[in-house]
Amino acid sequence: MSASFREQFTPKLFTTLKNYSAAQFGKDLLAGVVVGIVALPLAIAFGIASGVTPEKGLITAIIAGFLISALGGSRVQIGGPTGAFIVIVYGIVEKYGVDGLIISTFMAGVILVLMGIVRLGSVIRFVPHPLIVGFTSGIAILIFSSQVKDFFGLTIDKVPADFIAKWNIYFHHFDSVNWIALAIGAGTILISFIFPKITHRIPGSIIAILLATFAVQYFHLPVETIQTKFGVIPSSLPHPVVPNVSFDTIKQLMQPAFTIALLGAIESLLSAVVADGMIGGSHRSNMELIAQGTANIFSSLFGGIPATGAIARTATNVKNGGRTPVAGMIHALTLLLIMLFVGKWAALIPMSCLAGILVVVSYNMSEYKSFISLLRGPKPDVAILLTTFLLTLFFDLTVAIEIGMVLSSFLFMHRMSTISKVNVATQYGTAGEDQDDPKAISKYKVPDGVDVFEIKGPLFFGAAYKFKESLRVIEKTPKVIIIRMRQVPVIDATGLHTLEEVHHFAKQRGSAFLISGIQPAVLEEMQHSGFLKLVGEENVLKDIESALERAELFLSK
Repeated sequence: MSASFREQFTPKLFTTLKNYSAAQFGKDLLAGVVVGIVALPLAIAFGIASGVTPEKGLITAIIAGFLISALGGSRVQIGGPTGAFIVIVYGIVEKYGVDGLIISTFMAGVILVLMGIVRLGSVIRFVPHPLIVGFTSGIAILIFSSQVKDFFGLTIDKVPADFIAKWNIYFHHFDSVNWIALAIGAGTILISFIFPKITHRIPGSIIAILLATFAVQYFHLPVETIQTKFGVIPSSLPHPVVPNVSFDTIKQLMQPAFTIALLGAIESLLSAVVADGMIGGSHRSNMELIAQGTANIFSSLFGGIPATGAIARTATNVKNGGRTPVAGMIHALTLLLIMLFVGKWAALIPMSCLAGILVVVSYNMSEYKSFISLLRGPKPDVAILLTTFLLTLFFDLTVAIEIGMVLSSFLFMHRMSTISKVNVATQYGTAGEDQDDPKAISKYKVPDGVDVFEIKGPLFFGAAYKFKESLRVIEKTPKVIIIRMRQVPVIDATGLHTLEEVHHFAKQRGSAFLISGIQPAVLEEMQHSGFLKLVGEENVLKDIESALERAELFLSK
């Protein structure tokens, strides 16, 4: 086992503990406690907004948060429930129930572990930025929409999951606004934005919760609280339960499980990259995926919801001095102690206050500046952005990601195909050349009976058709066909197949077939595929000069 392999699959905790000091523990302890306090209202709010009970969010933050830090590939990543999952979880609960959610989370955890094992950590970074901004902005609006009822204190028995239906029922019930609830929600937003200007040490959301809860209890204000809606928050962790998974269940829940896994991978690795920039570090992406998967597996066993890396809590950890995974583990233990000893008081938090916190979360998630900036960018990026955004809002996040990825792939292939060109030199002249190129075909004496085709750019399935079309310029079968490939960086199976077709075309007509200037990566692909053996290594030349010299041999026969 190589040293690089061991390092890649070693949790950062083991690395950081080698030179751990008491001074660093003091910083990690402070950061962990602060992040734990910050995470408390968010965990509860995310649980409620996801359509489950508040303790589910707490359980997730405790179990998954501890494992993500203990096993993860980032020094400072803080894991737990996040706003990105609210829409997915709510939809799964609506369609499959809580049991379906638990099984989906378990399956997603297994998928994430497998993704890490097969080293897909580095692949996730190739998800296009417009796609990420599109579905993130869409999720932000959906989170805001889900909080309108509690923020305004509207009297509605059941809020539909569908975006349009949801707003339709809101407009029909705005006459039931609870002005006290609205004041608490608005005050929470105001404090959340203003308090950081006073100090960054204590989050504004905590101050808002303390003030709102005190006011409601002391003045007996008529607003809904966590306790009046869900009852008392349990003061202990539940016993783990292994879900009963059958093959039919796996088939039914594979799509939501894959969506959870993909979104979890994207969110966690994005958060890890942001954290790297803040501390000047470098995370281990594959180990991070394994940790995220393990955390989701155990979270589901305890009845929790999906978890991933949380950028805002990770940033809070870094700003408060956390520099090792110990801080993240302390954050989870802090939440556990709060659940065990202070859970009954947390149940007194007003629902409109939590709604105000989630409105702030949705604002921070919206990435409106990136959204506006991308709208001014290239049309393909705008198409990906708007398609993903609108599909997230009006259809489904799963559909949005799937179609967004497919659209991104097609647009990428189109872009790549536009940079692939074929220059042709025949006895009738030269076409498609850059005359400023000192190595252009026109700078060489190409004898009669020799046709030279120079391919520029990737020769893959999106561009192979250009090469085939260039063959149509052949008016008279040449004695020698030279394929010049000095500017072909990559080739795929379709490109190789196209070359095989050209070779077959030349062989049928009695023409010699030569290739020149193959780059090492392309040469390796040709060797693996058996194409070089088909052509004959003596017909593969290092440059166009050598190819033209060999062509003279065939012409003299």
